[in-house]
Amino acid sequence: MDEEITEWRTYAGEGVLLDGFHALKHALRFGARVPVAVARDREAALALARDLAPDLAPALDGLLRQVSDRTLGTLVPRPHPTGVAALALPAPDGRTDSALRDREAPLVVLDNPRNLGNVGAVVRLAAGCGAAGVLTTGTADPWHPSAVRASAGLHFATAVAHREVTELPEGPLYAFDPEGKDLRGLTLPPDAMLAFGSERHGLTDAMRERADHLVALPMRPQVSSFNLATSAAMALYHWMAESGTP
Repeated sequence: MDEEITEWRTYAGEGVLLDGFHALKHALRFGARVPVAVARDREAALALARDLAPDLAPALDGLLRQVSDRTLGTLVPRPHPTGVAALALPAPDGRTDSALRDREAPLVVLDNPRNLGNVGAVVRLAAGCGAAGVLTTGTADPWHPSAVRASAGLHFATAVAHREVTELPEGPLYAFDPEGKDLRGLTLPPDAMLAFGSERHGLTDAMRERADHLVALPMRPQVSSFNLATSAAMALYHWMAESGTP
């Protein structure tokens, strides 16, 4: 097992932790470079691949290495129930910048988010809805293992990056705020940026000043707010319905 530990540590400094079978599945399916992958039960993981991802079964057969429970616990602080973990190399910055700049679908901007699980959930939404990507401002790392775990590895299916408010790409910015215009009366342009404030404090002053439009989600009176991922889902569904995006 020393060989697996040594190989893992070789890539740990630059690699993105893929925590669980589904994170590894999605990363491979969307072109991630995965130099090392381990499983506490290799045969069970391959059976899962044949059942849920037959397109990836041959690649996983050549990639997965068997390790003990103890070794897996050494490599991953909180092993996934599937007993699978891997390291993937992030996409080059230039590719991410190009995807954010030359976009034909909305870009989700999370303004100073606090909960990494919410960040991952929004990345998963963005990937599923065909959004151009997800940008975060503030101190949260959108590539933190907890965020990648929550996205089930779908960080590799869309552009994900951190930017300052002053570094946002060009395009109209629609910031979601209770004082804005009802979303149901708007048509969002394909290059729109959809900005959502933090779970506790809402939009920062800098994001509000940068906004071209304030937009409100329909909400029952006396209900204070929606969950961050729910808000993003409502906005992206509205865009999909209006644009006819499948």
